[in-house]
Amino acid sequence: MYKMNRKNLFNHMENQSFACFFSGTSPVRTADQTYPFEVNKNFFYLTGIKEENVALVMIKGANMEKSFLFIEKTDPVTALWVGETMSMEEAKAISMVDEVFERKDFRTVLSKFLQDSRQAVFGALNALYLDLDRRSMDALETESDRFGNEMRNLYPNLVIASLHPKLGELRSVKHTHEVKMMQEAIEVTRLGIEALMSNAKAGIREYQLEAYYHFVLNSNGVTTSFNTIAASGKNATILHYEKNNAVIQDNDLILFDLGVRKNEYCSDISRTFPVSGKFTERQKAYYELVLETNKKSIEMLKPGVTFQEFNEFGKKILAEGLVKMGKIKDVSEVSKYYYHSLGHFLGLDVHDVGNYTKPFEKGQVITVEPGLYIADEAIGIRIEDNILLTDNGHVNLSESIIKEVKDIENFMSKK
Repeated sequence: MYKMNRKNLFNHMENQSFACFFSGTSPVRTADQTYPFEVNKNFFYLTGIKEENVALVMIKGANMEKSFLFIEKTDPVTALWVGETMSMEEAKAISMVDEVFERKDFRTVLSKFLQDSRQAVFGALNALYLDLDRRSMDALETESDRFGNEMRNLYPNLVIASLHPKLGELRSVKHTHEVKMMQEAIEVTRLGIEALMSNAKAGIREYQLEAYYHFVLNSNGVTTSFNTIAASGKNATILHYEKNNAVIQDNDLILFDLGVRKNEYCSDISRTFPVSGKFTERQKAYYELVLETNKKSIEMLKPGVTFQEFNEFGKKILAEGLVKMGKIKDVSEVSKYYYHSLGHFLGLDVHDVGNYTKPFEKGQVITVEPGLYIADEAIGIRIEDNILLTDNGHVNLSESIIKEVKDIENFMSKK
């Protein structure tokens, strides 16, 4: 799969060019501690390697395409503290690159590729592609930024361009293996949600209930794909509530927005349920409106639908429902109680890369997550599923995670 991903990217590179990608390193947290390492997802997509400080070079020369990895060689002393790093043989077997070098030789080898003496092999390399993604003018420099600046100074005739947008479009269409990883992540998410419903009770704190979810993940050898949102009562009207420290009350609804990462692929699911095991009539009325929006929005999803059409479709159902309930007088007031988009791409990142200006395509995975946030009634509801687009429609990858009122109440009555 990784070799195929590089082949697809080569198709978007000019002849006589090369591209460099970096896996990244862990930033310092404090003193001699670092943050947990998170591999650059574009690098992983092209190599399948999750090691720190690894570089990939792809060269499109004279009638040939070659890929090279540069990895850290295991240091015997460091290995005593943190274990051995991946061997060259392992890296080559996973990534299927043409050759693997030591990371310390990166600049030496690359300079040889750029010398006149190598032109008989690759031809003159005139362009450099990097993974450049600056979110703001104040954003910190990445390794790609620093490398690009260095290459501008050393080789001023090189044309430097970014492959980040193209990688986003390629990544948004999933291989069968990628869908399998996401499906497995969703299955563990289901088990975790069922553990939450089985152990929900008033009087405990949100983080105490959340702990049952993390136990399931730890038992299955996976991690969260983002910080879990465990929001009871009025807290559920805060979209990214993460304190998770309030005492859960008996009549509360509790909203869980959570996910699993399996071999770097993510799930992103939201479910809302009554702590007591039974919805009040008012809670049920709001819940059924969000559920209707969720189900109808899933049904309209197929290749060719635009992100704008998708968003407007779900928003219209919520708005008309609130008017019918008497909560608002006009559909234009819906933003008082619904203030986010209906979904996003999902994959190696929770909010995954992709082109939101283009119509949806077969193979993309999209979240469908309508919600209502009624602060004056201490009710927050979101119901989120992960949907794979197929030739003429879709498959709900999270269909096994219950969301009907009767199914939730029946499940919780057995705890």
